[in-house]
Amino acid sequence: MERIASFTVNHNTLVPGLYLSRRDGDIITLDLRFKKPNTGDLLSNSELHSAEHLIATLLRNSADKEAVIYFGPMGCQTGFYFLFDSRRLSLAGAIALLQQVFRQAAKFSGPMPGKSPVECGNYINLDLETGKAVCRWYADLLDGWTEEQLAYPE
Repeated sequence: MERIASFTVNHNTLVPGLYLSRRDGDIITLDLRFKKPNTGDLLSNSELHSAEHLIATLLRNSADKEAVIYFGPMGCQTGFYFLFDSRRLSLAGAIALLQQVFRQAAKFSGPMPGKSPVECGNYINLDLETGKAVCRWYADLLDGWTEEQLAYPE
């Protein structure tokens, strides 16, 4: 069988950041990595879920919402994938959009998006302050990020 591209990345040395995961025609997948190498430090379920609700909501309400295809957590819980249509948003534009929504999420006021049993099957572990803290940390990490930094480290 063909090996999945993301399995070729050394997860022991991969540092938190933003990476170009793949291009599938006009669809680009960005890898938003949060796990610290060699420590096993993962986001807790509440941190992952809370950040997801904030960022997914802000992306889908942004001026670039028509370019957004998907935002969600990786199965391994080491970060998120962001898929977008490159006909509607450039790589530089996607970086700027992520920088913008993570900054917005860090300052979000109001109720946690989707925090009800009708809207979410696991709404109990959603926490606004937890999500804001994760988003603040990642917004600081992404500050000044450029297209040149999208390559996975060798």
